[in-house]
Parts: sequence; structure tokens; C-alpha cells
Amino acid sequence: MANQSSQGGLPFDPVQRAFELWERRWGASTSMLAVTSLMRAHQLVLAEVDAIVRPYNLTFARYEALVLLTFSRRGSLPLSKIGERLQVHPTSVTNIVDRLARSGLVERKPNPEDGRGVLAEITPEGRDVVEKATADLMAAEFGLGALDTEQHRTLFDVLRDLRHAAGDFTEPADTALDDMLH
Repeated sequence: MANQSSQGGLPFDPVQRAFELWERRWGASTSMLAVTSLMRAHQLVLAEVDAIVRPYNLTFARYEALVLLTFSRRGSLPLSKIGERLQVHPTSVTNIVDRLARSGLVERKPNPEDGRGVLAEITPEGRDVVEKATADLMAAEFGLGALDTEQHRTLFDVLRDLRHAAGDFTEPADTALDDMLH
């Protein structure tokens, strides 16, 4: 992640300052401190990953769709399945796929298993772009280069517990990352 002070960042931590002001007015709230920090970190990381994939005419959302298609057995998925897997609204999936199609990275095709459905199929150019963009994202550690491997895992574990508690998935939250990877 880029150093904020080299980009004209504030000479103080605005999240910490907001917490101090909050505490004076309404009392201490570590949850306010955490969520404000989480939201700001999201903005910073998303801006960095979007900047990395921008040369490929992608946003991170479009990149994720290409990766999903790359992982699929046939290189194609119904739009409804893309929305389900990426956990986005059908309108967002349509927008993502339309943009990828205009860029020549996917093709829209009729779904032979559903007469009304549409498949998004990754093109050879799409496969090439996803490989190059992935190499760039990996080199930049997906915007998390300021953290070490142990911090990456800790961050994942904490956020996984939060996602599980919010009903994001039903698998028990105590499954170790290593178990999921093997």
C-alpha cells in the first residue's frame, strides 16, 4: 500500500482522531473505531487494486468475474451463478459482463440448459488479461504489502468470523485456513 504521507496524507490518524472526538461526546466505542478503520482500509486497498488492473481496462469487480470464469470447468457460467458466487446483485453482474464483452474479454452466449438464460464465456484475450493482471496483483500483494504473511492470515481470520456471524456462509467459522487450502 502506498505511503499516505508521500501523497500528502494527514499528519495525524483521522480514524484515531474521530474515535477521540466520539469518545468525548458519546463514550468509548471500540466497534466504531474498528468499523471506521475497516471502511477506510477498504477504500485504500480498493483504490490500489483498481489502479493495478486499470491498465487492462478492468476494475477489481470485473477482474473477479474473469477469475471466476477462469476457474470454471468450461470457462463459462450463467450470469445468475456469477452473481451468486460474487455475491452481487443481478444488475451489477449484467453491467460487469456487458463491460467485459465490450472489451472482448468475454462473450455472451445463450445458455443451452436454460432457454432464457445467458452464459458469460471467457475469451482467449480474457484469459491472457487475467493472467497478466493476476501477476501484477500478486507482485503488489493485492494492496496488502504493508502487512506480513502472519498479519494477512490474522486479518482473514478476524474478517471470516465477522462474515460468518453476518450469515455470509454457513460453514463453521473455526475452520482453519490451512484446512480450506488442502
